[in-house]
Amino acid sequence: MNEQSVTVAGGQQPEETRGLRVVAPVVDIMENENEIVVYADLPGVKREDLSVHIDDGTLTLSGVIPAVQAGAVQWEEFGQVEYRRRFAVPQTIDIEGVKAELRDGVLRLSLPKSAAAKPRSIEIKTA
Repeated sequence: MNEQSVTVAGGQQPEETRGLRVVAPVVDIMENENEIVVYADLPGVKREDLSVHIDDGTLTLSGVIPAVQAGAVQWEEFGQVEYRRRFAVPQTIDIEGVKAELRDGVLRLSLPKSAAAKPRSIEIKTA
């Protein structure tokens, strides 16, 4: 991991800072009979810096806000940030039907349920 030493004004001891900071995005998860919907708050992340993967029952969200350098850094508290979060998802998700949309810093994931996982009514016959 990148480390840099920063000298604080007044000659105090240097502060050790780290490069890429990892933050868990805030999410809302809703479920209805047809799908699971995940909303993830990813402010500042562009579509090309975002990845969504589903593998072996695990949903992984990852997005990076690149650092903006407009000169020599004297003090940095808001630098490059990576949003990362993992969730267990049921095996009954129709992976081919998953849809993702990023709008105004909010990622919306639609995870449709397979037909076998959807509730259904059973017809009762008389003998």
